[in-house]
Amino acid sequence: MKNVKRVDIIFGAYTQEKYKVFEQTLSKSSDQIISEVIESGLRGRGGAGFPTGLKWKYTAAEADPVKYVVCNADEGEPGTFKDREILTKVPRKVFSGMAICGKATGAKKGFLYLRGEYLYMLENLNKELDVFHEVAKKNNFDFTIEIVMGSGAYICGEESALFESIEGKRGEPRNKPPYPTVSGVFSKPTVINNVETFVNTLMIMRIGAKEFQKLGTTDSRGSKLFSVSGDTPIAGIYELELGMSLEDFVEEFGDGDTKAVQVGGASGFCVPRKKFKDTIIGFEGVPTGGSMMLFNSSRSMYNVLKNYVEFFEEESCGQCTPCRVGCQQLKKGIEAVKKGDKSAAYLNTLQKLADTMKVASKCGLGQSVANSFYSIVDNFKEEMIY
Repeated sequence: MKNVKRVDIIFGAYTQEKYKVFEQTLSKSSDQIISEVIESGLRGRGGAGFPTGLKWKYTAAEADPVKYVVCNADEGEPGTFKDREILTKVPRKVFSGMAICGKATGAKKGFLYLRGEYLYMLENLNKELDVFHEVAKKNNFDFTIEIVMGSGAYICGEESALFESIEGKRGEPRNKPPYPTVSGVFSKPTVINNVETFVNTLMIMRIGAKEFQKLGTTDSRGSKLFSVSGDTPIAGIYELELGMSLEDFVEEFGDGDTKAVQVGGASGFCVPRKKFKDTIIGFEGVPTGGSMMLFNSSRSMYNVLKNYVEFFEEESCGQCTPCRVGCQQLKKGIEAVKKGDKSAAYLNTLQKLADTMKVASKCGLGQSVANSFYSIVDNFKEEMIY
């Protein structure tokens, strides 16, 4: 449609140039690289949206001579499958982005933390990694990357739990502060970014910050890969300019009967039809790590919510009480209301529990449960009862 702009930066154009942009970027100073990334306005593509250039700047400023670059390729959020496509089709762009980060921050070692279910990719990734290391060696650039396999734990998508896993420990979130830029993996200053974020930094080195800024909005620069699934005739992965309305998105990808879109996976927000027009896909509206699940009128939003809460209950690491017990009680509570064992008013009590989880849980898992719980209960309360 007119208002949904498809672009082809991630997979296109640079595909045949191999490591040319990476090699050219090595002639730039750390300050030049960081300034370009800051000027571009790039924010993390994993969902949190922290300014990428600032993260690199803070890490570069640390005096510790040992620093690390970590690529989060855990991709455990339900409904998200775009990083898998990047790693399958253009892994060299990921390795190049990580190495450019190494140049900018002074890190000499990088880790790509790969989702356990992506084990089948490992052989091809290692082959491409051999090519990358040869290119780095040829250019006298001291930076190596190691691939570390995850073990199928959703919690390891949380950055500090991911660090623990890389170190060979149980994947449990750490207390913050200190933040990764000060004390990350192996307690050293660390930049951790999503797969897509690293590719975007390479693209910024290729086209320049000003060209990158032409896409998106003031608050949401650039384009984004979207994993589109659910009740849609054209499920798949699409690169779209940020800043579109959800109404335009649904007009492009819906089946004509879309009643809700879950933006950002199970930890994201469920937007009902009446709010499509006023909802912006971007950091000034509803940010997303990429997952866009469409639901039509045939779907029970009670079943959708129950599925999410069961997922969180299963994936909670159990370290903190608000999340461990809260997920269990939310599930039992909506089941009781649906069966008629509790009145509809009990949903208000459950929302207060979700409030508590949002402020008292140790990490983003427990804190984000409230997102889908609020948005589904608030907008589809009748489906929770009847």
